[in-house]
Amino acid sequence: MSEVIKIDNSIGNDLRKSMQADCRNCFGLCCTALNIVASSDFAIHKPAGTACPNLQSNFSCQIHSELRNKGFKGCTVYDCLGAGQWVSQSTFHGQDWRDNHEIANKMFQIFPIMEQLYEMIAYVAEAMSYALSQRLYDKLHAQLENLQHLTTLDVEALLALDIPHIRLPVNALLLKTSELIRNELVVNTFGQNGRKTNYRGANWMGKNLKGKDLRATDLRGALLIAANLQNTDLRGVDFIGTDLRDANVCGANLSTTMFLTQMQINSAVGNHETKLPFYLSMPTHWHNILQK
Repeated sequence: MSEVIKIDNSIGNDLRKSMQADCRNCFGLCCTALNIVASSDFAIHKPAGTACPNLQSNFSCQIHSELRNKGFKGCTVYDCLGAGQWVSQSTFHGQDWRDNHEIANKMFQIFPIMEQLYEMIAYVAEAMSYALSQRLYDKLHAQLENLQHLTTLDVEALLALDIPHIRLPVNALLLKTSELIRNELVVNTFGQNGRKTNYRGANWMGKNLKGKDLRATDLRGALLIAANLQNTDLRGVDFIGTDLRDANVCGANLSTTMFLTQMQINSAVGNHETKLPFYLSMPTHWHNILQK
């Protein structure tokens, strides 16, 4: 731990906080570009490239206030981190896909690519907010600059990107960051002998974890669907790829979790006592649940 130094984390903090979707400056890309399969989260089947029947001419949703009641719970969970408005206003310079079929096809192809770039940027920005070694911080910063550059590429260059290849070095750095921060938390909290923290990919669907101390646990890719995490201490938990659909996080402490996203929180069930990271917002439907 001696190599860990105090670094100005404002770059990571400010960038992560700023990554918010602005639907007013997007051409309804999540309502058109993405494939939707009829399920408990979506009332209809909609192929990619086809506009949702609820999308209005001004790109707003005509049932926005009733989405969950009308079977579109998945729409209230979704978050593009701002990729939609960037594709609409920067990549395509404000051109409306309804005016040009060729533009529409390319815009719908690029949107999911931009989504993945933005997701990686968000993770790297968060990683840069932690107390790291200068070497690790510099590597993360280099990746951040590269990812930000990729978002500025023209249409053809974006379509040619090899996203899986781009993810490899990013994921390796996120793993190093996670291990460094979680290991330090384990030693400081539980002593040199520590405890088992690797539950990566665990199937904890419906598991009762109420009130447990899960600090510094690696839950990457774990299934926590409908798990009871009420009043659970989840500080320092790595949540990359964790499925939190319908998980009860009422009163849970998620204040310093690692790599938790707004989509994951939107899919869970919480309340005013749930402690969230500074860059996430309490979902509006949590208020509705509390009022029932």
